[in-house]
Amino acid sequence: MALMTGEQYIESIRKMKMQVYMFGKKVENPVDDPILRPALNSVRMTYDLAQKPEYQELMTVISPETGERINRFTHIHRSTEDLRNKVKMQRLLGQQTAACFQRCVGMDAFNAVYSTTYEIDQKYGTSYHENFKKFMLRVQSGDLTVDGAMTDPKGDRSKAPHQQEDPDLFLRVVERRPDGIVVRGAKMHQTGILNSHEVIVMPTISMGPEDKDYAVSFAVPVDTQGIYMIIGRQSCDTRKREGSELDVGNSEFGGVEALTVFDNVFVPNDRIFLNGETEFAGMMVERFAGYHRQSYGGCKVGVGDVLIGAAALAADYNGCAKASHIKDKLIEMTHLNETLYCCGIACSAEGHPTASGNYMIDLLLANVCKQNVTRFPYEIVRLAEDIAGGLMVTAPSEADFRDPKLGPVIDKYLKAAPGVTTENRLRVLRLIENLCLGTAAVGYRTESMHGAGSPQAQRIMIARQGNLAMKKELAKKLAHIKEN
Repeated sequence: MALMTGEQYIESIRKMKMQVYMFGKKVENPVDDPILRPALNSVRMTYDLAQKPEYQELMTVISPETGERINRFTHIHRSTEDLRNKVKMQRLLGQQTAACFQRCVGMDAFNAVYSTTYEIDQKYGTSYHENFKKFMLRVQSGDLTVDGAMTDPKGDRSKAPHQQEDPDLFLRVVERRPDGIVVRGAKMHQTGILNSHEVIVMPTISMGPEDKDYAVSFAVPVDTQGIYMIIGRQSCDTRKREGSELDVGNSEFGGVEALTVFDNVFVPNDRIFLNGETEFAGMMVERFAGYHRQSYGGCKVGVGDVLIGAAALAADYNGCAKASHIKDKLIEMTHLNETLYCCGIACSAEGHPTASGNYMIDLLLANVCKQNVTRFPYEIVRLAEDIAGGLMVTAPSEADFRDPKLGPVIDKYLKAAPGVTTENRLRVLRLIENLCLGTAAVGYRTESMHGAGSPQAQRIMIARQGNLAMKKELAKKLAHIKEN
């Protein structure tokens, strides 16, 4: 079975025995929990769309390894066309869910680990690449969802992993055995890990020889003994428990993050992809970050499409769509959103093969893409809130709107444009609230700042990749400058 249906995916997650905690209690049934289920539905969309003939070329691809059709999220990029289709697929899913659909990080980890393990094996004669290829084939044949875990708690940022007062603040190997390793630590901000079958762990920074125990990469099932997740809070998260579909804004889809703890987790030898080769930690980090920064030129653009549409609807419903300043704001939102998409496509089109044969994006353009993502969605949100108006954050609840006494009063005073029901006006305002301020803001606005690395991380890479020396020589040549 190379392609699961959405329902098969849901049932496969239901069978897993994950350790999930939220609000101080263990969640016995994460699949049906009203707070967590919308995030599961977002991942399900990656399976549902793959079943539709009209999306086959974007959502699926023929595996070069097996000749079977597989989900693109489990694919190793083999061309610049693959890289471009990845971004187009992510935009489509953002449009369909208006949320984080959570499989991107695993796909990006897949491609970073694939090429890095190949180069480690070339230098040291290890078997990491073969280990990874076996894992990859298992994921492709089962159409599994894989989480990528990179970000460590980090502790004191001025100190290297081995210098931390608490050695567990970076995930590390605590025991090496003939049959594998035992690891301990935690990974932060793990988007969608509780909706994943497997997790690929990677180091989070470049490392020196003293950090050998921290230079580790591997994959294990998410319900492996010793792994447990503590769900992160989101604004308005408990609205999902109130039974109000209207108040949630986007009741069907969402995202979820977790602090994931690895408490003496055993990893078999054939699941290890890096184990102490510290000079390759930075390569793995850089490649994963590049792929993931490319991703934001797709997923955030798709969600942006929904927000622009919602803002335009709000203008219609408020009766001000013809105002010149409203038109100009919608034009600006579109301009900013398409600029992000341009960067995602550009870094893909300028991709190149690695030594392993899979394709890497242009790192400079990928980092420019993500640097823009740290800025433009904030302006898109500001303009959406401007167009929506204050009612977006002061509207009464659905319970009040449905109340026999209060409902008619709300309906009377919150009517706006002729022919538009008050309910529809409230629905689009709640959707905008969800995208700008509520649970989806984690997958759009705030994540635009810190996802795939902070703005400074991209600026460091831009400085590295910018080739100032070459540009100086261009200027010297044209200015006829000769230096001794």
